[in-house]
Amino acid sequence: MRCYAVFVLLATWSCLSAQAPSDLRGRIELLGADLRDLARRHDVPMSNERATRLRARFEQEQRELAALGFDGLDREARVDLLLLENHVARELAHLADSVARDDEVRELLPFASRIVELAEARRRLEDVAPRAAADAVEELGKHVEVVRAALQNGRFDRFAPAALARASQRLGALRRTLASWFEFRDGYDPQFGWWVKAPFAAADGALEKFGNLLRDSGPSGDRSLVGDPIGEAALLRELAFEWIPYSPAELVAIAEREFAWCDAEMAKAAQELGAADWRAALELVKQRHREPGEQPALVRELALEAITFLEQRDLITIPPLAKECWRMGMMSREAQRTNPFFLGGETIQVSFPTDAMAHIEKLQALRSNNEHFCRATVHHELIPGHWLQQYSQARHHTYRDAFDTPFWIEGWALYWEMRMYELGLAKGPHDRVGMLYWRKHRCARIVFSLNFHLGRWSGPQCVDYLIDRVGHERAAAEGEVRRSLSGAYGPLYQAAYMLGGLQLRALHGELVKTGAMGEKAFHDAVLAQNSIPIAMVRQALGKEPVVRQAKAWRFAD
Repeated sequence: MRCYAVFVLLATWSCLSAQAPSDLRGRIELLGADLRDLARRHDVPMSNERATRLRARFEQEQRELAALGFDGLDREARVDLLLLENHVARELAHLADSVARDDEVRELLPFASRIVELAEARRRLEDVAPRAAADAVEELGKHVEVVRAALQNGRFDRFAPAALARASQRLGALRRTLASWFEFRDGYDPQFGWWVKAPFAAADGALEKFGNLLRDSGPSGDRSLVGDPIGEAALLRELAFEWIPYSPAELVAIAEREFAWCDAEMAKAAQELGAADWRAALELVKQRHREPGEQPALVRELALEAITFLEQRDLITIPPLAKECWRMGMMSREAQRTNPFFLGGETIQVSFPTDAMAHIEKLQALRSNNEHFCRATVHHELIPGHWLQQYSQARHHTYRDAFDTPFWIEGWALYWEMRMYELGLAKGPHDRVGMLYWRKHRCARIVFSLNFHLGRWSGPQCVDYLIDRVGHERAAAEGEVRRSLSGAYGPLYQAAYMLGGLQLRALHGELVKTGAMGEKAFHDAVLAQNSIPIAMVRQALGKEPVVRQAKAWRFAD
């Protein structure tokens, strides 16, 4: 009876989805609600059932969007339709990628289907025969041991380190899934616990041992710097989803062009400081840091300085509540392993040495978070950067959160680093060196992240590049690369800082420098669009008609 009720509920929901409202906001919100429900219901890793169900929902949306008229829509609705079509196509591509990448490691995890079957039966609320469940889990544990022995004997040596790392991640998810399946009935069903407890403990132990072996089977060194490159075809596809008509090679050339400008500016500042070159100038700057315990006061001073700077020039609207409601936190030693610099938003997370750090770690953290580096990072994270963005996102075009993109998120904050430099926020050559350090860092992010995903550079090579080309402390460079390759960020995330900033600078040139908009109105309008690809911000704010096949915008030519 309960299974029938679930079937009726799903069928009814499908009918409601088919009758989605014609207004684009309603469609976007409905799709988001459907996907959240489907993700909760179909939460088993490496599940074909999950992939099939999500694919069906996306394809349904594609058919319905294709049937909508375009010419009768107003400007904002046209932008929303293009965003939604792009989002669905992107999610379908990502779903196909996920399935393909799972398939690549199934030979390493041939027992995965047994865990998936148990977990999906539970999600379907099927009855469980305790003895049969015990038999299944017993066989699972034996199968894991067989595969582990094969791996120990070198049978899987042909797998690349990235595949081994991915298999290790999938195995961890499968192990948690099996534990959840067991815990659902253990303690509630006495027959289940009596039969299954011992086989489960053995299977879980086998999975743990196999996970340790997978983790240790990769190359020697820091395995957190391995990563999982996606290749050129996938990079080109991701760029197309951002409406960016440049190849990876062209983007690297853009980064090198920006690097050249930074190098020239850095040379001028070094000369003013009486330093032999940019490295010597950077060394002078790194030595100018606050004493232990004084970093929060510096952050407060710099945050208020940026707000005053903006308001005196009437560059952007800063609501009183935005000025009132940001907070500050201090990052732990462990958090600084992957975030050696500040993080931001409503709460700025401050990097600075902790008493738990080794002596060398303390020295590197002091140097990496000196006063002049902080002058750029604080306004990047708070106002006018990420906190002001988050404040605006909660109040304007809130339904567009599904289209979130680092080109708007990080590009906006980087754009303001460039704009504040142009307007004279730096108080002298020390500040200029600090701000240029970050700008070089964002150029380097384009170069190292694209070269990594093209399969040309390894993680350690990326670390060395950041040290040699930008001047990072080794711990900071390792943390930067570790965060970039962890899988928590998309493959274009690191490139998005500088590229998004260049897009917004180009759009500022089109709309502000031509007199089409005032500077304050421009900045307020960009924030009000919420986080969408900058090419779509341009469509929303420009004067040209929004067409279904928009002409590629070569913003950096």
